[in-house]
Amino acid sequence: MLYFLEATGATVDPGAGMMSTVIMLVLMLAVFYFMLIRPENKRKKEAEEMRAAVKVGDEITTIGGIVGKVVHVKEDKIVLETGADQVRIEFTKWAISSNETAAAAAKEEAKKAEEAKAKAKAAKKAAKEAKEK
Repeated sequence: MLYFLEATGATVDPGAGMMSTVIMLVLMLAVFYFMLIRPENKRKKEAEEMRAAVKVGDEITTIGGIVGKVVHVKEDKIVLETGADQVRIEFTKWAISSNETAAAAAKEEAKKAEEAKAKAKAAKKAAKEAKEK
């Protein structure tokens, strides 16, 4: 192909191909960062905050699937009480998978916010209808 371009008198700029390659690499790195790396770091941060916020009385699930109530919280460990026979097991905090107590509270708060939004919308609609009459 270079022979054809040289025969026609066209000049070939070797830097143009290199520049487009660099631009494509930068675009690929940006896509990887925003689609893979950033969301993963956000999930890790949220999980660490959830583990740090565990308190006595919370119902939690471990990564092994053990469900229990927190009875003691130490700096990097927790003590769970499981079942009716009140077996106590000590786990490291990184073994916490989810906090059902906090999840239920967040769900209830979201429900209240949704109800408040619906009431505000209904009041606004009623005010608009009263104004039109």
